[in-house]
Amino acid sequence: MTHDKVERVDTGRGAHPIDRLLHAGMGRVTGGLSPASLGLAYVDWAIHMGISPGRQTELVEKAWRKATRLSLYAMRCAANGAERHPPCIEPLPQDTRFNASQWQRWPFNVWYQGFLLTQQWWHVATTDIRGVETHHEDVVNFLGRQILDIYSPSNYFWTNPELMETTAKEGGANLYRGLRNWWDDTARRIQGEPPAGMEKWKVGENLALTPGKVVYSNRLIELIQYEPATDRVHPEPVLIVPAWIMKYYILDLRPGKSLVEYLVNQGHTVFMISWKNPSADDGDLGMEDYRKMGIMAALKAVNTIVPEQKVHATGYCLGGTLLMLAAAAMAREGDDRLASLTFLAAQSDFTEPGELDLFIDDSQVTFLEDMMWHAGYLSSDQMAGAFQLLRSKDLIWSRMVREYLMGERSEMIDLMAWNADTTRLPYRMHSEYLRQLFLNNDFVEERYDVDGQPIHLWDVRTPIFAVGTTKDHIAPWKSVYKINRLARTDVTFALTTGGHNAGIVTPPGHPRRTYQVHCRKVQDPYLAPDDFLAEVPSKQGSWWPEWHRWLARHSGNKGKPPQMGADVRGYRPQRNAPGKYVLMD
Repeated sequence: MTHDKVERVDTGRGAHPIDRLLHAGMGRVTGGLSPASLGLAYVDWAIHMGISPGRQTELVEKAWRKATRLSLYAMRCAANGAERHPPCIEPLPQDTRFNASQWQRWPFNVWYQGFLLTQQWWHVATTDIRGVETHHEDVVNFLGRQILDIYSPSNYFWTNPELMETTAKEGGANLYRGLRNWWDDTARRIQGEPPAGMEKWKVGENLALTPGKVVYSNRLIELIQYEPATDRVHPEPVLIVPAWIMKYYILDLRPGKSLVEYLVNQGHTVFMISWKNPSADDGDLGMEDYRKMGIMAALKAVNTIVPEQKVHATGYCLGGTLLMLAAAAMAREGDDRLASLTFLAAQSDFTEPGELDLFIDDSQVTFLEDMMWHAGYLSSDQMAGAFQLLRSKDLIWSRMVREYLMGERSEMIDLMAWNADTTRLPYRMHSEYLRQLFLNNDFVEERYDVDGQPIHLWDVRTPIFAVGTTKDHIAPWKSVYKINRLARTDVTFALTTGGHNAGIVTPPGHPRRTYQVHCRKVQDPYLAPDDFLAEVPSKQGSWWPEWHRWLARHSGNKGKPPQMGADVRGYRPQRNAPGKYVLMD
């Protein structure tokens, strides 16, 4: 499918092409971070710190006390290095860099204790400064941690006892393997090749294998209808709307780890939207295009293929937010084609958006807009860089030590392969999403218009099932939980252990998963998130069967499966799943 090149849509206020070109070039150097945004944060912090002599004195005293404690600890360890002494400070629970017993030997114990004390002092120095904007405070604190993590003793050969011991045992073979790993990764980046290990994972060969057909396509989506796996199915089909920031097959990962496979095996007719990976020619596509050409076009196709049946609509992450917008617009117009709504790790209220809020303010969004204006999209490398910064300790430094110094390669598992199969975001859509939803929170504050009229989530009367995950740093579960306050319908909320992706991809039989689930009827009092956590009993296993039972309760009796596509009505099966859009680089 080819399209004529579109004229770039300019969403910038007072934007000059020279300025935008300059910002785009700067973005390639800064990794997409706005120097102005970072500078404003540091100036705000520095000015307020500069006019707070009492706070400065307090910090000097804290530094002196920490230095004294460390000196006494160092002297005790030097005098009797064989004996383990109580540490000055314990690492945070999620910090595993210094867990090995080798770190308890002198002088390594003193080095890592000094590093942790410095981190703690910096945290105190950048928090609770009166007058500093909370966002600026978070940015300064975050960037300080990133800089300090560079100097962690775990990152360097002569200060890492685990690394020195491994090198001695292997006669330096680990360093040779690490050099080969580094060279291989560097060559792959230069040549634009996928990461090591990706060659064993292929979409359509051992990923995204649930049988189905593409029954509709347009400029933006392919719609996949999956073949029935049972003789009888529930009459209401399930339409899944994944986020376009990810390839759809996260929900059809591989046999045994596929939500789609699970649903069809339980007797559901499943449709899946597969988003096109946009190019520069798609920079004009906005949120309204994604709603109309995505959800509404798919819903029309599903209604045609499975006529006279309402639809169970399901949205994941950003796809769930878009589904909320579509459902609210449908409710405003009296469109009752939805049997239920399910939101997987999807936010409606963006006042507490998680760690990504560090990269979102007006200055940063303007900088991103200029970068996207030049290219027509936000590249996958720029998005990946932001996510890596959020977890730099694990995704950058610890990985470099493990692969380039220890010489160990992590096995590329299915979820990692999917995560490396990145996508782009079109300029206009991403700008509108960041400004209208993330930055201004227009949807829940009644300023988001569809077809010139505002839409409201509380107009929706369709029953809702929402899922949050305990370790989600993209859509924190307490933010997802706000659907309970905003929706004026029955809401069933499930909280599962795991992160944004692994918590959702939790097939039955997972040995380490638990979940809590609570149904709030529209007339029931609101249960605060902390009360939910304390009062709702925990259940062992996957949340998938719980959701299936909920879907079954909101579905009719099973009958004969529908046909694949509707050839005579314009929805002829075109090609086998997974289709071609998911294969686009």
